[in-house]
Amino acid sequence: MWIREAQPTEAEAHAVTDLVLRSKAHWGYDAAFLAACRPELTVTAADVRPRRIVVAEGDDGALLAVASLEGEPPHGALGLLFVAPEAIGRGIGRALYAHVLEDARALGFTALSVDADPHAVGFYRALGARLLPDAGGALPRLAVDLPPRPPWARAWADGRRAVHLGNVAEFQSQFTGADRRPRPAASPGRFPAADHYACLAAFASPHPVAVALPARIPAGWIDLVARQLRWARVEVYDRLDEAALLAQGGLGERWRDRPLVAWGHTDAAARLSGRRLPTEALRYESKEESGALFRRLAPDHPGIRVPDRWPAPTRRAAARLIAARARIGARTVVKTAHGAGGSGTRIATGRVRALSLPRGPLLVEEYVSGDGTHPTYDGLVDARGAVHDVGVASMDMGAPDGTAYRGATVGPGAVPERITEPALRFGRAVGRALAADGYRGWFDVDFVTGDDDLLAPVETNLRLTGPSVAFMLKLRLDETRGGDHLVRCVDRVDLGARLPDGELLAFLTELTERCAGVDAVLIPTIPSAAYDPEPYVGVALAAHTLPRLDAAVSLTQTSCASLARAFR
Repeated sequence: MWIREAQPTEAEAHAVTDLVLRSKAHWGYDAAFLAACRPELTVTAADVRPRRIVVAEGDDGALLAVASLEGEPPHGALGLLFVAPEAIGRGIGRALYAHVLEDARALGFTALSVDADPHAVGFYRALGARLLPDAGGALPRLAVDLPPRPPWARAWADGRRAVHLGNVAEFQSQFTGADRRPRPAASPGRFPAADHYACLAAFASPHPVAVALPARIPAGWIDLVARQLRWARVEVYDRLDEAALLAQGGLGERWRDRPLVAWGHTDAAARLSGRRLPTEALRYESKEESGALFRRLAPDHPGIRVPDRWPAPTRRAAARLIAARARIGARTVVKTAHGAGGSGTRIATGRVRALSLPRGPLLVEEYVSGDGTHPTYDGLVDARGAVHDVGVASMDMGAPDGTAYRGATVGPGAVPERITEPALRFGRAVGRALAADGYRGWFDVDFVTGDDDLLAPVETNLRLTGPSVAFMLKLRLDETRGGDHLVRCVDRVDLGARLPDGELLAFLTELTERCAGVDAVLIPTIPSAAYDPEPYVGVALAAHTLPRLDAAVSLTQTSCASLARAFR
């Protein structure tokens, strides 16, 4: 199913009017009533453009639903929303409703009215519409509030549907020098870990138009995601990386006028998007450089304490520093100069062998003892250099040592207020420094909360991140399902068995339905590792309350683990 503008020829051939009348008849109205309604429900060729009529079309080209956005900003009307009887119950009406609301926001509407068939009032109320007191009309009237999107969402990709590029491996390799491992065509499913993680690029904005990913993606995955997020049609191009896109001349005519959202800035991504950064713009991706920036900014931020840090050019030098600190009973964090998701980071409590450490140069850092809270600030530097707050998330850094990123939670109550405010203020200051260096785009600042409740900034990431996915999903769910969602991304849920594509999609489809049963939403985010030697999936879960969210997480983990029993 995909959503597009209606064509005048379709209206002229009565295809749209026939769909509307068949949908109306579904509720049991007799022929005389439908005949009386026909003049009001007739859609002519001249109506298509002024009434902004859109249709949902099946893969076979059949019209499945029709909707219209009428009037002029700021107040308009959802004039039509009809679904063909054979398509009712498949989520098509919800997807079309979400599409019209998205267009309305983009055009500047702040509120819509709906004169609804009495049988459809429950549908609209479930989507957040308010039933108004008797307005004196023949039909019940509802109101749909459209609060404007936050500034960061209007600035990101110019607020437009974009093409997403999952260039995770390319971004990291420009700092580490690591080559991408080859992906033999005869070995589907055997990809570098970065290529699995690159699937998160599908969620690099609230509603993409197309996604280019380096991994082989199971057929049907994007359709399942689209149903959950009420996306219009999104095209997926798998096994397509930066080199392949450049080799074929870029995005092609089909997507030439669309913004490109890459996971991170690279030379190739700059050539594809036409947006190049100054040489110095990415320097704070280095942990050593970001630490120096934190030390410069910290005196103006009383809630911030920067951990002491010592550079170690070799593993042997790092081992000596660790040993010296161990003699005074101090724990130590050892880090590589670059890394993602906690890679290249370990905690040392005593003497260590030099060969057991990552290759140098390394950073030896004071260990910050705290309650295990790991907040992260996400922000955006727009094209003019202005800094926009996105929010503060709570990261899950795993156990027992708390160095491996596993996911993040955003939403009401995810991060205590006493932590949120200093993180926002410091994150903004970091953003202004990035902007002064010419950086434009998404960034984050990761913190550790100390025993004294002070925030210790530990690194910046000048790219999209796992928490950024949670923020994008929250925005989309809040806009299309209503309310204030808690969203938790879990980037790795181990599967009890390796699943080929068909079985994986059937399992994930059933799991989304089971989560809906506890009033939660499940979105499969990383589907490409389910046939690995150690199979897993990534998911995002959302609910309006923490108990429901926790219940959905437990249900998901239990269901994935139980696959082992099913295959014995």
